[in-house]
Amino acid sequence: MKVNFFKNILNIQTKNITSAAFVLAGAFFISILLGLIRDRLLARNFGLGADLDIYYAAFRIPDFISMVLIMGAIGAAIIPIFSEYLVKSRDEAFKYFSNLLNLFLIFLILICGILFIFAPNLVSLIAPGFSSESKELTILLTRIMFLSPIFLGISNIISGILRVFQRFLITSLAPIMYNLGIISGILFFVPRVGLQGLAWGVVLGGFLHLLIQLPILIKVGFKPKKILNFSEPGFLKTLKLTIPRSIGLAATQINLIVVIAIASTLATGSIGAFNLAESLSRPLLTLVGISFSTAAFPALSLAFSKKNKEKFIKIFFSTFYKILFFILPLSLILFLFRNLLVKVILRVGKFGLADAQLTAACLGMFCLGIFAQGLILLVAKAFYALQDTKTPAVVSVIGMIINIILCFSFIMLLSFPSSFQQFLVNLLNLSALKNIEIIGLPLALSLSAIFQFFVLFLLFWRKIYGRH
Repeated sequence: MKVNFFKNILNIQTKNITSAAFVLAGAFFISILLGLIRDRLLARNFGLGADLDIYYAAFRIPDFISMVLIMGAIGAAIIPIFSEYLVKSRDEAFKYFSNLLNLFLIFLILICGILFIFAPNLVSLIAPGFSSESKELTILLTRIMFLSPIFLGISNIISGILRVFQRFLITSLAPIMYNLGIISGILFFVPRVGLQGLAWGVVLGGFLHLLIQLPILIKVGFKPKKILNFSEPGFLKTLKLTIPRSIGLAATQINLIVVIAIASTLATGSIGAFNLAESLSRPLLTLVGISFSTAAFPALSLAFSKKNKEKFIKIFFSTFYKILFFILPLSLILFLFRNLLVKVILRVGKFGLADAQLTAACLGMFCLGIFAQGLILLVAKAFYALQDTKTPAVVSVIGMIINIILCFSFIMLLSFPSSFQQFLVNLLNLSALKNIEIIGLPLALSLSAIFQFFVLFLLFWRKIYGRH
């Protein structure tokens, strides 16, 4: 009786974009709280030191696989194509999904196995500034975490399908389970097996992310089928739409890899400061940008499938204004209270005053581009709903190039006394710190995101309304 009641709660449907967005935002808020607890535990146990740098560097390649290969497929292809099948036949829709799931599982196992073998080469690429000892430990953690993309990959594909059926509650609970897995790694695995316990926590989180969604997938009518059809039209169309999207996401992830590589050559703790600041800026992006764009995407896809342009435009701009309404003032508040936030959440244990000041400065630079990142998510999803994945991919690549140029430029300008350095020191109150080069990296990411948004929005406007 209790099990059925629990399943019925998780199986709740959300009927419109606003309610779906608030369900997502509510669950994301819980996930964010857990993320803050996770970061506080990391700061307390490790501070801005070599161990935290190793963990974040090791996390980067497995995360690259999850984001590029799987999120690309979901964002660009699976939801729109599954929606098309569903309009025609529920059985055909699930047949397409079953074939896709089987093929992706095989692909993920193969790609993670290959990268497991070449982990030493990958680590040398993403962390050139690490010592030999740090590189060896990074390789070990990276290899353990290659299990995570397999779980997360399948789980995120399932999330995409459940969102078509408006099961936003269960899909938004999955990230909560992921964070619980990582927290378990910090609390229970690290004391027993050392730093590699963090990696096993990530793997546990990926497994829980998948496990919680399986009962609801069966509840909506899915039954696994032994299908491996590489020539199935839906699968081929998925590949066609996924590849450009994956290129675009790869550009975003390459930006982060470049940042890690550069930060590994700076003062010890730079990677940790960057990642902790990025983690503190992410809740706002998640609560507003991801919640509303994720909730709008299935509706945009269905509107396009039904050739209802007026409804498509109405959904897009309604969501656009809601994101803008929330994200601009909240970004300003986050910028103004960044020092207090870092002090309250992270200033504990081994995380000292200088660590807090540097992390808060990085957070301030991230705040400048949060609005652009939130709106990019929506505009990109609108392109995907139109089954145009090439345009966002091209813009992402251009944004990547601009970001890399800005990263190296800002690092150089901050490495010696200059008017630019003095401006940022005064703006962020960093006169007590010596090595502040790392703040140039989040600044570069924010400025390139702003550029990317304006270009993407202009191209979307022209696609919808024409050049005049």
